[in-house]
Amino acid sequence: MTSNITPSQAANRDRRNKSLNDFANKLTLVFASGCLGGLLNSLTVWLFGVIGITALFGVKISPTLTPDWLYPRIVWGGIWGLLFLLPFFQKKIIYRGFIYSLLPSLVQLFIVFPLKANKGIMGVDLGSLTPMFVLFFNSVWGITTVLWLKFISVNLNPSKLISVSKS
Repeated sequence: MTSNITPSQAANRDRRNKSLNDFANKLTLVFASGCLGGLLNSLTVWLFGVIGITALFGVKISPTLTPDWLYPRIVWGGIWGLLFLLPFFQKKIIYRGFIYSLLPSLVQLFIVFPLKANKGIMGVDLGSLTPMFVLFFNSVWGITTVLWLKFISVNLNPSKLISVSKS
């Protein structure tokens, strides 16, 4: 059986496949990086509760470290990691991590706390400094995510992570 594909069509197909592979690699990396950020964020929230830092400031955030509490936070960290597909603040990575962390912070303060957890707007029923802790904890997520992405891009060539053999 002979192929009716011209060299030009084959080149276009190869370019599309490379673009798709590059996008899939980026998608995987930002999700995984966001998951790592979610893990570090969660461990920071838990540690601050365990050693009493949040209580010291009158904030009632002291979760127990269980799979039921941890798993959704890691997954949501990965989902929020998709923000890092956006091409903003490429050169200022710490700034980028902090700015992108503002979106999950706003959702936590204005949707999750008042509507899902019944803790008032900005979670003030947990303490008046709750918004500051939310901003800090989510900045841990954003900065971890962006630093891991930077580490991966410096130490690995993401476009080479997945190779597709041609048949």
